[in-house]
Amino acid sequence: MRDLVSAIPPLPASRKGQGGATARVVDIGCGPGNSTEVLAARYAQAQVLGLDSSQDMIDAARRRLPQCKFDVADIAAWKDGPFDVILANAVLQWLPDHETLYPRLIACLAPGGSLAVQTPDNLDEPAHRLMREVAADARWADRLRGTERTARHGASFYYPMLRALCSRVDIWRTTYYHPLTGGAPAVVEWFKGSALRPFLAKLDDASREAFLARYTDEVAKAYPALADGTVLLPFPRLFVVATR
Repeated sequence: MRDLVSAIPPLPASRKGQGGATARVVDIGCGPGNSTEVLAARYAQAQVLGLDSSQDMIDAARRRLPQCKFDVADIAAWKDGPFDVILANAVLQWLPDHETLYPRLIACLAPGGSLAVQTPDNLDEPAHRLMREVAADARWADRLRGTERTARHGASFYYPMLRALCSRVDIWRTTYYHPLTGGAPAVVEWFKGSALRPFLAKLDDASREAFLARYTDEVAKAYPALADGTVLLPFPRLFVVATR
C-alpha cells in the first residue's frame, strides 16, 4: 500500500490544508486501519475518513487511529464527496460492475483529486488455479460450482475508461514475492482469510477438512519449499492512480 500511496500526485496548492480549503481524503474498505494510517501520514493536515462494511473492522480502526473518523458503509453503493484522495487498497476486486463503479468513484473526487486503487491480479496463479481444480472434485463440486471469481480486468480495460474522465491515468503491475515459513501449509493459511473463504464457507466440517488436505497436497507440488522450508509466494497486483 505504501507504493500506491507514494504514487499519488501532490494535491493542488489550495487543497493542502494550509490556508484555503482543508483537504479531504478517504480510505474505502479500510479494514482495521492499516492503510488509513499510511494515508494519514502522507496527508497529515487533511481530514481523514475510513469506511468499511464490517463494524468489527471499524471498531479496530478507531482504536488504532482515534484521531481519524471511521464509519460503517457499503462501498458498493457509497457516493460522497468531494474528496481529494480516494484510496481503495485490495477491496474493489470484491465488487462487481467496474464499468460503473470506477466512474462513480471518479465523480466523488474534487478537481485535481486522485483515485488510487490496488487489486490482486493473481487469478491465473497456481494457488487460484488449484482452488478451481480442487473445487471441481466430485465430492463437493455441486456445492462449490461458481464460487471462484474468474472475472478480472487488465490495464486495457481500465485505462480508456478512466482516461475519458481524468486528466492523468497511471497503471502498472507489480509482482511481490512473499517469503512464507512453513511450506505448503503456510501458503494455504495465507489464502484462508481471502480467496479460500467462499469455498470453505459452503462446506461442512468434514468436507472442509478434506478440501484443505487435498488443496495443501496440490499446493506443495506447485510451490516447492526451499532448503530452509521457506516458500516464495509470487503475488501480482494491479495499481491504478487516476487524477481528475
